[in-house]
Amino acid sequence: MPRHAYLIVAAILLLAGTAARGDSTNAWAFIHPEDHFGANALLDLRDLNEPVAGQSGFVRVSRDGGFARGDGTPIRFWACGSSLYNQSADELARHARFLAKIGVNMVRLHAQIGADGDAPQLTDVNQKEIDGIWRAVAAFKNAGIYVTISPYWALDRPATRWGIEGYEKHTDLWGLLFFNETLQKGYKAWVAKLYTPKNPYTGIPLARDPAVAIVQIQNEDGMFFWTMDAIKPPQKRLLGRKFAAWLVAKYGSLEAASDNWDGVGAAGDNFAAGEVGIMSVGQWTQPHRGGKRRRLTDQLEFFADTQREFYAQMVKFYRQDLGCRQLINCSNWVTADAVRLNDVERYTDTAADVLAVNKYFNGIHEGKNTGWRIDPGDYFTNDSGVLNPRDLPTNLKQVSGHPMIVTESSWVSPLEDQNEGPFLTAAYESLSGVAGLYWYTATAEQYAEDPRVGFVSFVGQHPLRKYTCSTPALMGNFPAAALLYRKGYLKRGEPVVVENRSLEDLWNRQLPVIAEDRSFDPNRMSRDAAEQSEFGRGADPLAFLVGPVMVNYGVDSNHSFIADLSGFIDHDRKIITSNTGQIRLNYGVGLCTIDAPEAQGVSGFLKKAGDVHLSTIDVSSGNEQASILVVSMDDRPLNVSRKILVQVGTPAHLTGWKTEPADFTSGDRHQYHGLKVVNIGMPPWMMDDADVTLTIRNTSLATETVLNVSGYPRREVKILPENGVVKMRLSKDAMYAVLH
Repeated sequence: MPRHAYLIVAAILLLAGTAARGDSTNAWAFIHPEDHFGANALLDLRDLNEPVAGQSGFVRVSRDGGFARGDGTPIRFWACGSSLYNQSADELARHARFLAKIGVNMVRLHAQIGADGDAPQLTDVNQKEIDGIWRAVAAFKNAGIYVTISPYWALDRPATRWGIEGYEKHTDLWGLLFFNETLQKGYKAWVAKLYTPKNPYTGIPLARDPAVAIVQIQNEDGMFFWTMDAIKPPQKRLLGRKFAAWLVAKYGSLEAASDNWDGVGAAGDNFAAGEVGIMSVGQWTQPHRGGKRRRLTDQLEFFADTQREFYAQMVKFYRQDLGCRQLINCSNWVTADAVRLNDVERYTDTAADVLAVNKYFNGIHEGKNTGWRIDPGDYFTNDSGVLNPRDLPTNLKQVSGHPMIVTESSWVSPLEDQNEGPFLTAAYESLSGVAGLYWYTATAEQYAEDPRVGFVSFVGQHPLRKYTCSTPALMGNFPAAALLYRKGYLKRGEPVVVENRSLEDLWNRQLPVIAEDRSFDPNRMSRDAAEQSEFGRGADPLAFLVGPVMVNYGVDSNHSFIADLSGFIDHDRKIITSNTGQIRLNYGVGLCTIDAPEAQGVSGFLKKAGDVHLSTIDVSSGNEQASILVVSMDDRPLNVSRKILVQVGTPAHLTGWKTEPADFTSGDRHQYHGLKVVNIGMPPWMMDDADVTLTIRNTSLATETVLNVSGYPRREVKILPENGVVKMRLSKDAMYAVLH
């Protein structure tokens, strides 16, 4: 549909009065014109990137456990995924330039490079996927954007001719890569054909290209998750034979191992044939005593040895056989029990350089297709991070010396207050030292003007795609958040927890002093498997919002450090203050503020919170919910800066989006009060009007230049300082303004 037609439809539907929140007439159409990246843009963050990604050498681990460029300069990554790597070179060049403009300097390419289709040979590859990766690396490199490559996922592989007993046709291969040597052979052949040939678009192999910053061995798999229970019998017997050999090495014989277990047996035990049964992963999540506990302890240690040794061998293969000089990440998955097993998973991942998880901020979403889309008639809870701080994706327990990244994340649709996501991420990444969060995922060259599923229709309505960050609510709020994060305007805190854990504690599933709350993935776990971690021992679970939480493995468990958090966490008033003093979260009211010399802002339920007074700015807003960032563009403190970016994020929805209050029962059999989707709506995107008065204590400012959504000047407003301050009513229909 042409852009002018979007505007006509928007006007008609607005008059019909259909919106999720407030008066629908108080909104403006987000129309993003095709951007030719002119020099007159006042908002273009391309210069934050290097002219060419990797020009100073390969990214490495910095002294503080973050990232540094090849020349040793610290670097922070504002990152996203991109599904466009199979586009043409011209399309990729425009896409890369757009991402650089809004602050992105790292992109993850999540691909399947093993051959697909009808019964390919094990070592065949999908050359189209490989060529797309090569082409994308060249495009992003030229925009100063580094690349993370994820080449393999065990989901839905065509295994008929692969020689993996028990697996044929298209099937999931969860867990097999860790111990099946046939699959490992295929995997090595695939990645060799990706990393070692000359990239025709750059002239050098990926293995020698410093624009490729991080190599992921695989996506979302691990031996401590429920999928291990689904391994088919022939492969489970193979794993049992490997377990038997491990036990003989430890005890001298299987009989001696059985004696240690008080004779506790398991399905699949056949000691005469050298096979030991594999117990369910679920057994590790339950309390046991005696011989059964000791048997489970041995199995857990064996699984950990197997997984870590596989990763160590793969690191050696990448380094020595393929010649890759990039940082390496093992995987990014969760476990069946965040309290008892997450540390085991993280320990195995330390075989490589970088640790990772995939972690989203979700509400409850109920419907038939919740794994990938939003249908009319679906139910959801409109959760908010400023009210649910324990669910923030940046609440991560980090292993000392290993950068921690979140390779997939988002404030997932149909959440209506997604503008808070970039704000909260920039704040708490800065505080915690989490080294990068990748928004999942860019699905359009610039913005996704129509994110609906066009080939499905419900009486004229098309479902909404669930996983895209190419929306005004998310990407539209990147620039100021990326600027303050990448510039380091917010300080990293001092560690509030440093936990030391012996390996014996891990195998015995001893409770840690602190654990992350479990993530929720609607595709591979139930809500029951994602409850918050409560075990009444050790550090306050809100410690993640005060400062970094660190852990060391293979050391004396009796010498952990837990800071006194009483001055930072007020449970009665529901207020958390960072130990830098720069972030304050009131999760009772629902308001987060940041206050640093070069960056200040507010996010949350502003009308309810009332006027907010920070060191250099004051904010008064009638918006029920919004995120406002005021960030220096010349590295000077805001009170003396001569160029300041003001960014206002309000709720966004398609024209005609409509919900109604509803009670519903979810798949976990719990009842919720939430919303029912009545109408998905249609393009264009509509943004709630801003109702914001901003006061800045800076007398050097004379002009407010209101920008369009592409960052170009739209109009100028003269501003006159009075009594040492500048006070202005921000434009209701603009996301960006530059004060100068």
